[in-house]
Amino acid sequence: MIPAGSEGLQFLPYLSGERTPHPDPLARGAFIGLTIRHGRAHMTRAVLEGVSFGLKDSFTLIQNAGLGEIKQVRASGGGTKGALWRQILASVLEAELVTVNTSEGAAFGAALLAGVGAGVWSDVPGACKSVIKITGSTNPNPAESEAYRKAYSLYRELYPALKPSFDKMG
Repeated sequence: MIPAGSEGLQFLPYLSGERTPHPDPLARGAFIGLTIRHGRAHMTRAVLEGVSFGLKDSFTLIQNAGLGEIKQVRASGGGTKGALWRQILASVLEAELVTVNTSEGAAFGAALLAGVGAGVWSDVPGACKSVIKITGSTNPNPAESEAYRKAYSLYRELYPALKPSFDKMG
């Protein structure tokens, strides 16, 4: 098992440019810190961690806009079936990660909004309460969260350091 932080290997998940927090269509995906000791498992974990750090960037923006502490994150979709992915997300975000009884996040939400609009439910919170059920919970691992705080600090330095190179690549 590869430890949290992938033994120093980082992944920038900007495979289609980046939108948040860096509105930069020229940003590129990258592995940084790759050495001969790193194998496929390291790279896989680094990808999961990099995507989680990207989500943390978005959560940080939301918190800085006044939301405050995030205590629980609800997740759906195929990726949430993996225990490792859920644990990494919970530990990076430092919040309880709960799974719900649907894998269709956006479409399900649109259907609930339509139901409220059609009068099936009187409001969105009531609609959610009546049909969305928590199916599992993953709590942050304190040791992993500590490792991720350090790795995230480095992650935040990588985009500004590489932006001039991204711009030259066009």
